[in-house]
Formats: sequence, C-alpha cells, structure tokens
Amino acid sequence: MVGRLTQRLDAPSHQHYIGKGKLDELLHMKEKLNYESVIVDDELSPQQQQAMEDHLETKVVDRIGLILDIFARRANTREGKLQVELAQYEYNLPRLVGKWQHLERLGGGIGTRGPGESQLETDKRIMRQKITRLKRQIDEISRQRELYRQNRRSSGIPTVALVGYTNSGKSTLLNALSKADVLAKNELFSTLDPTTRRLRLPDGRSVLLTDTVGFIRKLPTTLVAAFRATLEELSDASILVHIVDITSSNLLDQFNTVEDILKSLKLEDKPRVIVMNKIDALLPSGEMWNQNKAIEYYISQSGEPATDTVLISAHKKWGFDSLFKLVAEKLPAPIDYISNLGEENG
Repeated sequence: MVGRLTQRLDAPSHQHYIGKGKLDELLHMKEKLNYESVIVDDELSPQQQQAMEDHLETKVVDRIGLILDIFARRANTREGKLQVELAQYEYNLPRLVGKWQHLERLGGGIGTRGPGESQLETDKRIMRQKITRLKRQIDEISRQRELYRQNRRSSGIPTVALVGYTNSGKSTLLNALSKADVLAKNELFSTLDPTTRRLRLPDGRSVLLTDTVGFIRKLPTTLVAAFRATLEELSDASILVHIVDITSSNLLDQFNTVEDILKSLKLEDKPRVIVMNKIDALLPSGEMWNQNKAIEYYISQSGEPATDTVLISAHKKWGFDSLFKLVAEKLPAPIDYISNLGEENG
C-alpha cells in the first residue's frame, strides 16, 4: 500500500461513493504516489465503481472484488475453484455495462441497436450461460456430498466443525488434533475447502472434525453462500467450535462478526464451544513456559474465562485436555449409552 485516504459521511455518495472533494484529492494523490489501482474497503455498486474509474482513470477494486481475487488464489479443489468462478461471474455480470460504453457511441440511430449494445448483450448472454453451467456442476457435487454426509450420519459419528475469523488458527488446530496436513499459513483465507478428519476423544468416542472457510468483517452472506460445502458442513455439525485469535487487537469485533454471520445462517442455536487460541503469543519472553504455567499467567492477567470457553495454544498443543472435556460434554449422548442407562434404571 502506497497511500491511504479516509472520509466520514452520514451516507456514501450515490454517484462516487466518496464526496467530490475527496475524489479530487484522491486524483491529486495519484500524481505524487503514482498508484496503479485503488482499493475501497466497502462494497461498491457497479455505477459507483465505474464513476470512480472514469474520474481517476485507474482500476478501482471494492472489498468484494479483492476478496474474490484472494479466493481465486487460494482455491485448490475442483469444487472450490467452481465456487470461486461462480462468485466471480455473478459479481462481474452487473459490471459489464461500463465496459462497452465506448462502443455504444459507434453507429446505430433512433430505434436501432448499435454494435456496442449488441456486444454487451452477447457477453451477458455468454456469462449467464456460464453461471447456469457452474451451478449445475456445483449442484452435482453438492448431491455427492449429501450422500457422503448421509453415510456419516448412519455411522452415528458426530461432527465437530471449526469456525472462526480468518487466520484465527483453525487449520493449525485441526493439524495438531488429528495429525492432518491441511495448509496452515499466516494469511487470509488459507483454507477455502472443508477438510474432515476422524478424531478419538479421551472418553473413547470418535468424532469427525471439520475445518471450514474463515469469515471476515463485512462479508456479505451472498458471498459466504458461494461456499455451499462449508455451509452444509456447519448445518450438519453437532457442535461448532468457535476459534478466536486472542492476540488480535480487534478480538471483540472479530468474535461478533463470526457470531453475526452464524446468526444470519440460522445457526445461532447450534451448541457452541469458544476456544481462545494463541495464548503462547501473549506470554513474556525470557522464561520457560509450560501449559499450566501459561494458563495461570493468562488468568492472573485477564481473569477466568467465561463458561463454555477454553484457553489453548494450537501451536504449542496446550489446553487440549480442557477442549476435549468441553466438547465431550456438549456432544449428544450416543444412542447405545442412552439405552444402557435406561436398562440400568429399569
């Protein structure tokens, strides 16, 4: 990033998103900074984006466009790539209008269609056909996943889904708990495709542990919905384990963002375990730390964690016993256990 510009408005400008004065200021900054693109930390309408590009004579990318670009770089599986491609087409379809304005001035007259309009309609038709094709392909994969989930349900093994803000440590925790090999990087959206591993709890019960795509602030539900596999895994889970990066300066905002998205997906009543991760990063350097000493130090500084909350370090593998215990308490009792209990009481 070579520069930054902010503005407080009661409401964004309908035409340019920012005020005309700020837009001119941004244009003057181009002479000094020689920037090649402008990234806006919000969702722009196609008209706002086009108006800004025309005024600044440079590429303008809004928050959704940037996230989609990151998604495209991170997708590895066929399903993930199809989902990203679909989201990109649906995002770009209403933004085709400005691409052909220069052609609309060529030829044509009253009551006729110029070559620019013809080209625009052709491109829209092709894009809609691609969207339809992608949806069919994703629906087929979704049906295959549903069969897989039905087999899992028939096995009676409950599913525990890891959710959280992007880069909160979900993949690191999955790797540490199940010896998986999921990519875990200090970057946004390093995981896009759900990964499931079998895990045996200390009480002998088995669970299926699933890593899911990270959420982010101001991420429209329509964009989250592009990743149907993740949403299906969350809906099917017996428990949601909400991973929180305890080192983040925006901890509360990130926590509320995830909870708000879960609520918008009608998952707010799903049993929940809150995991405060990365406690090792808060410890003073210069002395040796172990699990108990680290947790005692954190509690002395911040107080006892809330109910249904555990303190861990996925990197150091601290706090896993407390996590296993809380997950086991939240899991529904197995049917054979309930049957045996009934026989004993009878």
